[in-house]
Amino acid sequence: MKPLKIFSLVLFLGQLSFTMFSQERLPIIDMHMHIGAPLDLPAGAPAPCLPQPCDRKGKATANSSENLKKTLEAMDKYNIVKGFLSDLDLKELQKWAEAAPDRFMLSPFIHDPEKADLDRIRQELEVDRLAGIGEIGSQLVGIAPNDSRLEPYFALAEAFNVPVLIHTEGIGPPLPTFRTAAGSPLLLEEVMVKHPKLRIFVENTGYPFLDDMIAMMYQYPQLYGDLSTITWIIPRSAFYDYLKRLIEAGLGKRLMFGSDQMRWPEMIGEAIEAIEEADFLTNEEKRDILYNNAVRFLNMDIKK
Repeated sequence: MKPLKIFSLVLFLGQLSFTMFSQERLPIIDMHMHIGAPLDLPAGAPAPCLPQPCDRKGKATANSSENLKKTLEAMDKYNIVKGFLSDLDLKELQKWAEAAPDRFMLSPFIHDPEKADLDRIRQELEVDRLAGIGEIGSQLVGIAPNDSRLEPYFALAEAFNVPVLIHTEGIGPPLPTFRTAAGSPLLLEEVMVKHPKLRIFVENTGYPFLDDMIAMMYQYPQLYGDLSTITWIIPRSAFYDYLKRLIEAGLGKRLMFGSDQMRWPEMIGEAIEAIEEADFLTNEEKRDILYNNAVRFLNMDIKK
């Protein structure tokens, strides 16, 4: 083979190798995952979207097994190394953990705080089978975060030094008991004052209560926000407007990625692409949201 052809072949292989290497995905931590959804929906039902009317995407998985399979496929595709996984059924949580060791951080979903088994949750925390508390979804039944019925859960999380995910925002599922007014981030202030060591992160960073959320995050440095459902449930332009304001407010180190995939694992990719395609974010800001901020929030001793 002539030297020029050899050189061209080497150059081509080198470019191919570089392209393949550059396409390898960096690790992601998903801080908001579920086994199911708050609504009883038939298999194949499209994912929700706002504001209505709107074009709905995706197809709901038929059962937990299918959801686990497709969720893990998406996690492998996008290199999601950890997922903060929440569900009402602690046994079902354990099944997912056993099926995919070291992939999930388990946390009980709290719907109605008076119906949850607080003693069982304490026992699971004592043996390190749970890594957090929440999603606390009490807003779905009209209960605000400063309601005394939630106090035992905040106290438990602080005592065991585990994070809390809470649904405190202006949007939610179409349930007759849901109350938008119960989602003001300002209602978290009493909780933060009473539990100064509590690490808490707010679903969708309180969307659309932007100014209230900024004020709370300025005042309470242990308060973080996730970017989850709003990456795919509202118009991309509305999400970018909200995210850009948070970044401009200097809060880029306190925002964490979450897919909130529920029964629509294909939304995991939609959520990640919404972050990666935000042209106003620097590469460092994207890595912070997708990985670094969660590492800090979770006190994880791993390399970036």
